[in-house]
Amino acid sequence: MISPETWHLNPSRCYIKTEEGKGRGVYASQTIPAHTIIELSPVLLFTKPEYESHGRYTLLDHYAFVWRDGRMALALGLGSLFNHSSSPNVSYTIEPTRDCIKYTTARVIARDEELCIFYGHNLWFQPVGTLQLDCTHEETDPNWGGLLMIDDDKDIAKEDVKVDVWVDGNPDDIVAEEDLPFTRIKLSLDEEEEQLDAIRTMQAWVVDILDSKHIAPMLKWLKQSGLDSPALAHLKRIRRKAGSTTLLVDTSSTIPSLPDRVALSVPYQIPVPCTSALTTSSLELKNTFWPTVYTPRRKWEPEKWTKGKVRWAYDAMRLVAVESAKAAAQGELPIVSHVPQPYEELESLPQSFVAHDSRTSSNHPLRHATLNIIRQVADYRASQPIGSPSHNAIPVPIENDEPYFANGDDSGTPRNGAHYLLTGQTLFTTHEPCIMCSMALLHSRVKEVFYLVPMPLTGGCGGLTCLPALKPVNHRFNIARWKIGEYGGLSPIPVDTSLDV
Repeated sequence: MISPETWHLNPSRCYIKTEEGKGRGVYASQTIPAHTIIELSPVLLFTKPEYESHGRYTLLDHYAFVWRDGRMALALGLGSLFNHSSSPNVSYTIEPTRDCIKYTTARVIARDEELCIFYGHNLWFQPVGTLQLDCTHEETDPNWGGLLMIDDDKDIAKEDVKVDVWVDGNPDDIVAEEDLPFTRIKLSLDEEEEQLDAIRTMQAWVVDILDSKHIAPMLKWLKQSGLDSPALAHLKRIRRKAGSTTLLVDTSSTIPSLPDRVALSVPYQIPVPCTSALTTSSLELKNTFWPTVYTPRRKWEPEKWTKGKVRWAYDAMRLVAVESAKAAAQGELPIVSHVPQPYEELESLPQSFVAHDSRTSSNHPLRHATLNIIRQVADYRASQPIGSPSHNAIPVPIENDEPYFANGDDSGTPRNGAHYLLTGQTLFTTHEPCIMCSMALLHSRVKEVFYLVPMPLTGGCGGLTCLPALKPVNHRFNIARWKIGEYGGLSPIPVDTSLDV
């Protein structure tokens, strides 16, 4: 238990602790939500001449950094005590109008976890726990844990970029489309199918309910089994026709497991529409396959982004850029993928994931960064207890007063299709995913993909082709390309044309 006397005077009640080999650092005394402002550090500013004449020969040289106008700045409060991490859990921005630095959590911070920022690539000390490297700077006194000797144009937004439009002000304010740090790629799916032979369909498993009293229990079973997924939200689950009732189960490739002691037919497959109906004529045609939801025609309406969410995306993309440089330094291809915790914290993974391309070190042609991160998420979810939200499937609970849900055993075996690996998740990546990786993302039901470098010869998200826009596929995900050099001062990503083959 941390004594209140050790709390620093900030709203998040962070405390300072000294660790051998690292010096002092900042720690959380309680769980801190993502996107929480934990510190507004005022800065002391020195003119460049007085710093060159005096400050650089003192301990200040381990803490000061270049302000936007060329002066040197020293952060007060906790600002000079955050230690370095190549995978930081705290981001920071300069507030030049108030002469301060704002520090914000990049994800949920656990109690007693250290809060770290990213200092930059040109470190003047050896980070704890890494291999010894040759350094041109003097090592810092470990009792001080040297901080923030960074160039403003490398790791903090430049003066001429447009970050102020989404950094300053209320995090819930909407950012105009032209001020977003990315360009959305339209999938051109607004063309409605007005002819019967133009209706795009997919195969779905259905089952006839032979006793009407079992309709309500089966609908409840669908929700509890996880089969009532957003992928089928454009279709109604029940079709009544000629005195029979048919239930839409799922679109998996294998026969679904159904509850015992319910009067049902053997499951069989039929074609169902891939999308909702935008016009009344299309609705009439699609209903000949299966009852479809009617959503009146509307223009392509992209999701509105708030300042807080844009900042979340920027932090994620900056981490991708940092990890790309690390991968290249280790001899790997500079391709990195990152799945952060969702901004809204809905259906959130308890942690974020980062994966490098490892084809070089593993000598394995399938070790792409995107496939590696999907595998990471799969391994993590498989390690969680069955029935937990983080598991890759949710078992159907057996209720004593509802015998329709019992399956003859109580093993908690996951039901087919209960969860996909990346449902509701966002992928940030350095390079546009190839066709193979794009298909893996589609099968994983990813929500959206942001990339930095286009791959016109091999890309599957708008380069060679755009997989989520193809008619036969049964899932759509959003795609956006980050505006390198315009927003956020991201480090340049090496564009090696030999990768796009």
